Amino acid sequence: MARVKRAVNSKKKRRTLQERTKGYYGTSSRTLRGMMEQDRHSGLYQYRDRRAKKREFRSLWIQRINAAARQNDLSYSTLMHGLKLAGIELDRKVLAEIAYSDADTFADIAAQAKKALADAE
Repeated sequence: MARVKRAVNSKKKRRTLQERTKGYYGTSSRTLRGMMEQDRHSGLYQYRDRRAKKREFRSLWIQRINAAARQNDLSYSTLMHGLKLAGIELDRKVLAEIAYSDADTFADIAAQAKKALADAE
């Protein structure tokens, strides 16, 4: 059986690892073991934070909606309940954008929610 030389493959592996870990501090960008460990951790952080980002944005949208709702004498939960009763199907991302950029339109939406709450009682 022929002898297999692995220098080309192992150097390619190290080179791609160096490219991925370039810019990290200390051992994480210099030694093979440090690069491998940092690359593994980085991948886990990326996977975790792609999901955390969705939670953080939803939280931001809720804060913006709540701030705008309180300017219209409603709390966040009563506003959302009023919107559901009024049949207004806007998601939190759109509501937050309206609250952030167009206060008059948001005031109209809040008024419709108030009216639906008053009719339900």
